[in-house]
Amino acid sequence: MSAAQIKTATCYHCGDECAGHPIHAHNKDFCCQGCLSVYEILSKSGMCDYYDITKNPGVSRKTLVRKDKFAFLDQKDIVASLISFRDEKETHVTFHLPQIHCSSCLWLLENLHRLNKDVQSCRVNFVKKEATVVFNHRTTSLRGVAELLTGIGYEPYISLQQLSKRSTFFNRGKILKLGVAGFCFGNIMLFSFPEYLGIDIHEGSLVIMFRYLNLLLSLPVLFYSSSEFYLSAWKSLRHGFLNIDAPIVLATLVTFGRSLYEVLSGTGSGYFDSMSGIVFFMLIGRVLQDKTYEQLDFERDYTSFFPIAATRVVNGEEEIVTLPGIRLNDTLLLHHHELVPADGILTRGWAVIDYSFVTGESVPVVKEMGEIVYAGGKQLEGNIEILVIHEVNQGYLTRIWNRSDNTAPKNRNGSFVNLLSRYFTILLFSIAALSACYWYFHAPSAIANVVTSILIVACPCALLLSNTFTNGNILRILGRKGFYLRNAQTIEEIGDVDHIVFDKTGTLTSNREPHIQYDGKPLSALLKKQVTSLAKQSSHPVSRIIAGWLGNNGKMSVLAFKEVPGMGIEGIVEEDLISLGSSFFITGKHEYDATGSCVFLSVEGEHWGTFRISNRYREDVPLLLKNLQKKYSISILSGDNAAELPYLQGLLGMDTHILFNQSPAGKLDYIKDLQSKGHKVMMVGDGLNDAGALKQADAGIAVSDNQNNFTPASDGILKAEALTQLDRFIRMCKANRVIVLSAFIVSILYNIIGLSFAVQAQLSPMIAAVLMPASSLSILLIAYGCSNMVARRLKLAAKTDDNQVFA
Repeated sequence: MSAAQIKTATCYHCGDECAGHPIHAHNKDFCCQGCLSVYEILSKSGMCDYYDITKNPGVSRKTLVRKDKFAFLDQKDIVASLISFRDEKETHVTFHLPQIHCSSCLWLLENLHRLNKDVQSCRVNFVKKEATVVFNHRTTSLRGVAELLTGIGYEPYISLQQLSKRSTFFNRGKILKLGVAGFCFGNIMLFSFPEYLGIDIHEGSLVIMFRYLNLLLSLPVLFYSSSEFYLSAWKSLRHGFLNIDAPIVLATLVTFGRSLYEVLSGTGSGYFDSMSGIVFFMLIGRVLQDKTYEQLDFERDYTSFFPIAATRVVNGEEEIVTLPGIRLNDTLLLHHHELVPADGILTRGWAVIDYSFVTGESVPVVKEMGEIVYAGGKQLEGNIEILVIHEVNQGYLTRIWNRSDNTAPKNRNGSFVNLLSRYFTILLFSIAALSACYWYFHAPSAIANVVTSILIVACPCALLLSNTFTNGNILRILGRKGFYLRNAQTIEEIGDVDHIVFDKTGTLTSNREPHIQYDGKPLSALLKKQVTSLAKQSSHPVSRIIAGWLGNNGKMSVLAFKEVPGMGIEGIVEEDLISLGSSFFITGKHEYDATGSCVFLSVEGEHWGTFRISNRYREDVPLLLKNLQKKYSISILSGDNAAELPYLQGLLGMDTHILFNQSPAGKLDYIKDLQSKGHKVMMVGDGLNDAGALKQADAGIAVSDNQNNFTPASDGILKAEALTQLDRFIRMCKANRVIVLSAFIVSILYNIIGLSFAVQAQLSPMIAAVLMPASSLSILLIAYGCSNMVARRLKLAAKTDDNQVFA
C-alpha cells in the first residue's frame, strides 16, 4: 500500500482516519482491532445491512474496555437498583447510551435480539439517548447485556447517582389536570351552543339540563385542574406578597360563584365556559414550558460523575465494592482511565492524574508512591493502588460540591411579571371596591353585576398567558440552537446581567487535542520516526501528544532510555542520542514562553528545535469576546498558569480582569465580590471546579462538549459548538421583557376600555366572559409572533437537528 493510500485510508466501521498502517481485512480498512471485531460480530450475525443505512455509522473502538469492567453488575443489590421490572421470565432495564448519534444506531440497537437470542427487545429513546432492554434473566444476566452493548460500541454509562434513585421525572399530575380541563371545557362549550344561538322556548327542560350539566363539568376544573393556581397563590400570600396567580384564583372563584347563583336561581346559564377555558389555556402554557426540557438534568451532583463501583484489594484478592461501601484504609485498584473515587495515598504504580475537571488545570499531574491523589482525578496510564484516607462522602471532590450547596440562594421571586401583577391586583381590588360603594348608594341591585364584570374583564390572564407563552417559545427557540435553560425565570436573569465571567480551560478552549507549533531545524522523515519512538516510551501526556502529532508511526528500538520526572526523556534511537524535555534539561538554561508549554528537542546534544503546545481556542471565540465586550464587563478565570496572559490581554485589552491559578473557592469568592458591588453576573464554565461559581452567579451556564460530559448544577446547559452565539442568546433573553410588556400594554388598553363600561353598569358579565378569551387569544398571537420575529432578526429561527438534546 502506498504512502498516499495509508494517509487517506478511513475506517469502514467508524469513519476515523487510520493513522499509520490500517488493518486491512475482508477487503476493507479498519482503524483498530476493536472496529474490526464489531464488523466481524455483525457479519457473523448477518447484520451487515447496518452499513447500508449510513456511511461509517459505527463508534470508534480504539479505546477498548477491560474485560471485567462490568463485574459489579453481578451483585444483586446493584442489579436491583438499576432494573425497572422483573418477573419470572424477563427483566426490563434502561441504559443511558451516550454514543447514540444517528439512524444506524437506532437500527442496530433495535435489532439487538439478532445478535443475542436472550435479548427479547430493545427500544431506543433517541432524544434521551436511552435504550430500554428486555432480556431473559434465566439465560443471560444484566452484566451480559451491558457487555453485549459495549462490544458493539455502545458502552452503558452507569453512575453512582442511579443507586440513590434520584432521577427526575416529569410531573404527570399536571398533564392529567390539563386533560381534565380540556375535556370539561370542550363539553361545556358544546352544551352552551344551543343557548348562545337561541333555543325554542318550548324546550325549557333542555335549557335546565344543559345548565346543570355545565355545572357538573365545571366542578373538576374548579377543584382539581385549578389546584395548581390555588397552591401558588396560597404560598405567595403566606410569604407576604401577591403573585400573578392570586387575582386569577379570585376571578375563577367569583366567576364560578356568580355562575352557580344564576343556575340555581334560574336567572341565567353562568360563565362556566370562560372559567374552564382560561384554566385550560393557562395549563397548556405551563405544561409546554415544563415539558420542554424534562429530559435535561440541571441538578446533577458529584454522584452522577462518579462510577457506581470500584475494585478493592483484600489480602491480595480483588473484589467489587460499591462506592458507599468504601471505608477508611481500604486499598483500591484503579485501572487505566478510571476515576479516583476517594482521596488516598499512592501505594503502588506511577500515577499520571488528569485533574482538569476538578481544578481547571489542563496539564496532568505526575504522582509517585507516597503522594496523595485526590478524588475526581482520572488515572491516565496503567494500573495503580491507593490507600483510602477519606471516604467518598468526605473527599476533596465532595467538599467542593458541598461548599457550592452552601452558597447563598438566588433571589427567584424578583420576576417583573410578579411585580406588575402585584400592583395590578391592588388596583383591580380598589376599582371593584370603589365601584361597589358607588352603586350601593345609587342602585344596590347593580352591585353584583358591576363587581363580577370588573373581576372577569380585568382578570390578568392575558398577562400570565403572554408571559408563559413568550417564555415557552423563547425556550424552544434557544433549545433548537443548543442552549437549554432550567426555567423561564432564567430568561429574566440572563436579560439582567451586566458582567460575564468565563472559565478558560474547557470553556473558551477545547478539551480536544491542543495546538502544537514546531520551531527549529526541519524534521526529516527519519528524525520524525526517531522522536516518535522516543516519545512513545514515556507515559507522560505531553510525550503522547507529541507522538500523536508526529503521526504515531515510529517503530524503532530505543536503547538506554532514561526519564527524569519533571525534566525530560532521552535515549539512543538508530545510533542517535535524542532528548526531549524542558529548556534546562536540554540547554541548561531556564526559558519561559508566554504562548504555552514548550518541549525542547536535541539531537546528539545539539538543540534542534522546540515544540510549543498551547490551548486550542474554540472557533470564533475571539469574535464572541469582542462582541460581548461592547456591552458587558468581561472577566476570565482559569486554573491554568499565566502562560496565555499576553494573548488574552492583546485580545481583550489590558483593563480586562484575567486571573490565573484560580481554585474553585477562588472562583466562587470572585463571583461574590462582583455581586457585592451591585453587578448581575453570568458565569460560563464547564467542570466541577466551576460548580460553586455557577451556583452563586445570577445565571450559571454550563458548557458541554458532548452528551457524556458531566455538567454540574446550573441554570442553563450550552452546547460547546453554540458558545459563539452567546451574544445572540443574551439579546433574545433581553427581548423577552419587551415582548411581555408590549402584550401587557395591549391587555391594559383592553382592560381600560372594558372597565370604563363595567363601572358604569353598561357591560354584562356575559359580554365580559366572551371578551376575556378573545383578548387572551389576541395576546397569545402577539407574544408568539413577536418572539419569532425577534428570533429571525437574530438569525436564531432556523431549525437544527432534532438530536441535539442530551441528558
